[in-house]
Amino acid sequence: MVSNMANVNGKVNVIFVLFVLLQYATIAAAAAARERELYWKSEQAKDRISILPGQPSNVTFDHYSGYITVDKKAGRALFYWLIEATHDAQSKPLVLWLNGGPGCSSVAFGEAEELGPFHINSDGKTLFLNPYSWNKLANILFLDSPAGVGFSYTNTSSGILESGDRRTADDSFIFLTNWLKKFPQYKNRDFYISGESYG
Repeated sequence: MVSNMANVNGKVNVIFVLFVLLQYATIAAAAAARERELYWKSEQAKDRISILPGQPSNVTFDHYSGYITVDKKAGRALFYWLIEATHDAQSKPLVLWLNGGPGCSSVAFGEAEELGPFHINSDGKTLFLNPYSWNKLANILFLDSPAGVGFSYTNTSSGILESGDRRTADDSFIFLTNWLKKFPQYKNRDFYISGESYG
């Protein structure tokens, strides 16, 4: 009888220790996840655009712009402008927009003259909201690609002279991989790539 009680007490102790370890692991995992979320939100906040010069006052969406390094050695970085959906951005898909040419800026043409929400008034100083903007249906990621187009850059002349389809594709893949580290809330969204001409 005493040995049976010892066995029961031993099992209870083991279960209790396992329970405590499981609780600790759960709390530690939640704390780590929260820390990661705070980090990427602070990184995103650095690229958040609060207001553009001449921007209308009735903007109902957030937008972000910045650079993602695709080759540290060559100093190559691609410029992006993320314009979130006007309503319920958390459930809308992500569309990567690429202008063609090659050599046309997705920001200068795709955003400012075609499907983006901000178009330039004839005074050249103020903006108006495009009633046909694609961000009514999706989150739009405009990418100036390859390096040397629009605001994207490289610190070496070979970065421009040795460009081509392969490098552009590789840089775009690296860009998207690193961009999703900065904006992980888009990792599990429906994703579309769209463009025009040679985009």
